[in-house]
Amino acid sequence: MMSKKFIIFGFFLLTSIAFFAQREKVEYLPTFDQRKIHYGFYLGLNQNDFKFSYNNNSGVPNADITVEPSVGFNVGLIADLRLHKNVNLRLEPGLMTNSKKIYFNHLPTPQDSVREVSSTYLHVPLIFKFSTDRYKNIRPYVLAGISYDYNFSSNEEGEDNSGGQFRTKTSNFMYEVGVGIDIYLYYFKFSPSIRGVFALPSEVKYDNDPNSAWTAPINYMGTRGVFLTLAFE
Repeated sequence: MMSKKFIIFGFFLLTSIAFFAQREKVEYLPTFDQRKIHYGFYLGLNQNDFKFSYNNNSGVPNADITVEPSVGFNVGLIADLRLHKNVNLRLEPGLMTNSKKIYFNHLPTPQDSVREVSSTYLHVPLIFKFSTDRYKNIRPYVLAGISYDYNFSSNEEGEDNSGGQFRTKTSNFMYEVGVGIDIYLYYFKFSPSIRGVFALPSEVKYDNDPNSAWTAPINYMGTRGVFLTLAFE
């Protein structure tokens, strides 16, 4: 439910900004998109969840795992290469933080059934940006690409759930897709976007005990996230 509200808020923000931007009669930054390379930075919010699939032969009966996500923060830099008048290739390295609570509902005590997973990622996406032709001071676009993620808080080599710690893999790859709007202002281009981010390999680091009640039931665990990004170029 919270993710749906996050997406609705992002969509409302994009459409509202676009509506007011196209009312401007003066065309700002008319030659901006003719640059071969340009740079910028971004700020944003994120909400990440985990998608699970279960191992039915784990020996753990009635396994039931749920996640309570929270809103995190992301910040980074932009390097944009113009490939075509409607296609750009972008490198957007940055930092992303968030936290989640994982509930193992099949375990009886709170000490065992709740694990908090706090993550700080180096997030390095390589993105293709496909834009429409410019109309006045707005230019809608779609995004698609892949990212490498390094989780500084994975605790991959630390204690496992027998010591109270849920571990994830340090390195992973994700793909992301999104929509946004370029808005040309007097001094810079402002580009809000909303994106979906999806892990490719499983991120779970299995416990040392192969029959662990925490990790044995998990066949796949991967991030599913929503990003609301505000870029300044």
